[in-house]
Amino acid sequence: MGDLQPSVPGLLPFAGTPLSAEPGGLLTPADVTRLLSERGLAPRRAAGQNFVIDPNTVRRIVRTAGLSPADEVLEVGPGLGSLTLGLAAAARHVVAVEIDAGFVAALDQVLAGVDNVEVVHADALTVDLEQLVAGRPVRAVANLPYNVATPLLFRLLATPAVIDAYVMVQREVGERWQAQVGDPSYAGVSAKLALLAEVQVELSIPRSVFHPVPNVDSVMVRVSRRPDAPDEATYRRLATLIETAFSQRRKTLRNTLRSVASRERLAAAAAEAGIDLGARAESLDAAAIRRLDQALDRRATDA
Repeated sequence: MGDLQPSVPGLLPFAGTPLSAEPGGLLTPADVTRLLSERGLAPRRAAGQNFVIDPNTVRRIVRTAGLSPADEVLEVGPGLGSLTLGLAAAARHVVAVEIDAGFVAALDQVLAGVDNVEVVHADALTVDLEQLVAGRPVRAVANLPYNVATPLLFRLLATPAVIDAYVMVQREVGERWQAQVGDPSYAGVSAKLALLAEVQVELSIPRSVFHPVPNVDSVMVRVSRRPDAPDEATYRRLATLIETAFSQRRKTLRNTLRSVASRERLAAAAAEAGIDLGARAESLDAAAIRRLDQALDRRATDA
C-alpha cells in the first residue's frame, strides 16, 4: 500500500495506534463540507445518502469489522470516501462501487495517492459483482444507501465471492433483518435472510456523525453466511413461499397459502411439517418454512 497523500486540506491522520502498517488519513467534517461545495455536490436525501463525517466513528466501524491486512473488501456506495479511507488503511485491497459520476470524480481527489483502492462507476444493483471482484473472496463493508439497503444486501448474498457483510443501515431496517419469531418487527424479509445468513446488529451509530443529519438512527449489522444455506433454485422456491405466506399478514396460513397447493395437499404437508394452518405467517421460522417446502415437494404429484 502506498502512502496516502491528502489532496484535500484538513485531512487528518489516524490518531493513536494505526489500523494498518501505514497510517492513512480520514475526512473531517470540514473536508466533507469543502468537497461538496467545491464540486457542487449534495447528498441526495431521496436516495438515502448520508455521509459519515466523524473519523472516530470510521475507526470504530473498521475496527469492529475485524479486517485483516490480507482482506479484500467490497464497498458499495462510498460517496466521498470517508469510510473508504479507513478500509484502505486496514485491508489489502478495496473495490468501491459508486453510481454517481460526481462522487466518482470526488473520490479521484480524495483517494489520490492511495494505490490499493479501485473505484468502479456502476450501479451495484445491476453490475456483475462477481465479475467485478474477479471471483476473489471479498468481505463487504459499506454504508449502504438507505432506500435500497435491503435489495443491495440480497445482491451481496447472491454473489458467491462475498464471504460476509458488515453494513450500515437505519435502525428499523437492521432490527427487522435480525428479527426472529416472536419479535414485533419479524417479517418476510427476516425469514428470507434467516435462510441465507446469521444476522446481528452490532453497533449503534448516532445521528450526529452524519452529513446531512438523518431523521433516523443507524446501526452496523453483521451478516454471516450459513454453511447450510439452500442452493439458488431452492432459495427462490422458499422465498416465494415466504412472500405468499406474508402477503396478507392478518390472515391465517390456511388462507394465504391456498394458491400454493390444493387444500388436501397443503393440509397433509402442514401436518407432516408440524405447522398449524390456523396460525399466521409470523409464527413461521426458517426451519418451519424449509420443512413445509420439503413436505409440499414430496406431495408434488398429488391432485
